[in-house]
Amino acid sequence: MDSLVIVDAANVVGSVPDGWWRDRHGAAERLRDALPGYAAAGLPGLVEPPLEMVLVVEGAARGVTSVEGVRVVSAGGSGDDRIVELVAEEGGARECLVVTADRGLRERVEALGARVTGPRAVWGRGGGRSGRRS
Repeated sequence: MDSLVIVDAANVVGSVPDGWWRDRHGAAERLRDALPGYAAAGLPGLVEPPLEMVLVVEGAARGVTSVEGVRVVSAGGSGDDRIVELVAEEGGARECLVVTADRGLRERVEALGARVTGPRAVWGRGGGRSGRRS
């Protein structure tokens, strides 16, 4: 069964002060577009392929659509609450990794058996940020 990687879009996008606050929807789309390669290649040292990549968006980023290799889930309320729900509902017997720097969220998902890594796991590797600035 594929490992599950859940990315906290608001937290990861907010980890680099590149003007994301001027266009939250566009920033979430740029993050989404940086993720598909990980679905096939995995996150070296963290999760081996195959994996299911899920990007959780909230607020102004709601409405970002899924692309091949990345399922986008729009949180109706709190993105953190939706991530916890996904870990509980879909983590189950498979390896689950949450990408966030949020300490409170970290504690909540670790209590459910998920592992956690920081934003650099997806921004500082192969996909990374493009040179584009908002």
